[in-house]
Amino acid sequence: MSEKKALTDYPIHELLAERWSPYAFQDRPVSQADLRSLFEAARWSASSYNEQPWSYLVATKENPDHFQQLLSCLVEANQIWAQNAPVLALGIASLRFTRNNQENKAAIHDLGLASGNLVVEATARGICVHEMIGILPDKARDLFDIPEGFEAWTAMAIGYQGDPITLPDALKERDLSPRQRKPLDQFVFSGKWGNPSSLVLK
Repeated sequence: MSEKKALTDYPIHELLAERWSPYAFQDRPVSQADLRSLFEAARWSASSYNEQPWSYLVATKENPDHFQQLLSCLVEANQIWAQNAPVLALGIASLRFTRNNQENKAAIHDLGLASGNLVVEATARGICVHEMIGILPDKARDLFDIPEGFEAWTAMAIGYQGDPITLPDALKERDLSPRQRKPLDQFVFSGKWGNPSSLVLK
């Protein structure tokens, strides 16, 4: 799907190595069947007490008014490139358990898990997802009548990888640069904080 497959230190599943978040998207729709399967993958994610605290607001370019409405909930820097994706979605978390109305401290974590499932399913179908935190949650609440106790947390641009040459220079450089990650010994610890686990010492 891309030329940016992860160069891993240890073996991981091919889909995880292939996944990445482009800024450039093709002018090509994503089928409703594929979109249904992406959200079905999110549906079957794990969650605390099986609360399933995630919801998604989705807009496609087939409905330009809805698309522009959702696009306007992104910060301006994200609108520049995300406007080219055929599908946008807002990830929304329910912040209290339905079982007892207590604060659900796992809600954002669980929204992330659901979106992670969605991203892997997308990758398996040759579809790219670029997630972003740069949104305007108060504007989203007003435009979409999001009720109290729920909060728009993230957004996603969904579509097919495009040609970086279509991007502004700064974004083009990001799409063309090699992918980088911290080594495991910088975040897998044992014994005390900052002490690399023997699992990850070469």
